[in-house]
Amino acid sequence: MPAPTRDIAVVAFAQSDHVADSREVSEAEMVLPVLHDALDRTGLAARDIGFTCSGSCDYLAGRAFSFTMALDAVGAWPPISESHVETDGAWALHEAWVALLTGEADTALVYAYGKSSPGDLREVLTRQLDPYYLAPLWPDSVALAALQAQALLDAGLTCEDELAAVATRSRAAAADNPHAQLRGPRPPGDHVVAPLRRGDCAPVGDGAAAVILAAGDRARDLCERPAWIRGIDHRVEAHALGVRDLTASPSTRLAAERAGAFDRPVDLAELHAPFTSQEIVLRRALRLGDDTTVNPSGGALAANPVMATGLIRIGEAAARIQRGESRRALAHATSGPCLQQNLVAVLEGES
Repeated sequence: MPAPTRDIAVVAFAQSDHVADSREVSEAEMVLPVLHDALDRTGLAARDIGFTCSGSCDYLAGRAFSFTMALDAVGAWPPISESHVETDGAWALHEAWVALLTGEADTALVYAYGKSSPGDLREVLTRQLDPYYLAPLWPDSVALAALQAQALLDAGLTCEDELAAVATRSRAAAADNPHAQLRGPRPPGDHVVAPLRRGDCAPVGDGAAAVILAAGDRARDLCERPAWIRGIDHRVEAHALGVRDLTASPSTRLAAERAGAFDRPVDLAELHAPFTSQEIVLRRALRLGDDTTVNPSGGALAANPVMATGLIRIGEAAARIQRGESRRALAHATSGPCLQQNLVAVLEGES
């Protein structure tokens, strides 16, 4: 990928507390305090933002153009330059990054939210499947992830003890994350869909997140230690699961190559892995060794507000750079069944 012509950084990150059920609050009520928190961290007002982009899913709300209701949290005045992606907020961040890269704006506000509690998430996500061959069979997201996990076991690439260790480590790491939905080790429990047990699966939760981007010296003015986006790219696998090798993720590896992730080692990685087996796939695709700290926030296994989880991975990685806990970090986001679509971003602090 050609070197970006502008330096762009994450200058602020905020997120809500992630809960199992938020039906008592609207989308706007969920998003509003998160937006205010992100803006307050930079001293910016809504009128100072050059571009706004959001990520969400109308299917979760059960109504068309539901994202327009969340815009009430941004404000009706002054008029804004605004866009929306019908997927995880990490892809909204990519669109905002492009807008800043082209000089369309110097600052951008990116936010995402998910409210899975009103319905059955496993049923809703079947709408992502091929409508001719897969969707009529109604395989839900957990069943498909179990298919992927079994393929890994059959290939000798992991074992159930390793999957349990991933779950234990992730939720133990979340003990220091005040926003996490699940903290501390959680018993594996019975099989949800074999070979995946309850502890192997991310919780279904509601929550929101926001990130502010800024370009060049504007970023340095707004943040003492900006988290510079050195590269970002996203790729997609074939839609038909039958033509994919579920034990590998070539799209993740290609996105990482294009983002420059293999140019130098990273000391931290925030991976969007809603199932323990998917972390195994991602670690292999991204060539992560034991010297890289993976998901110190707890990752998706500790909090999984669908449509915001990927954006949170970027925000968590950036926040640790800003606090001086990381020098070079990798953030990953995914969407679709069995790691179908993957985005990789590489972030660095200044020397």
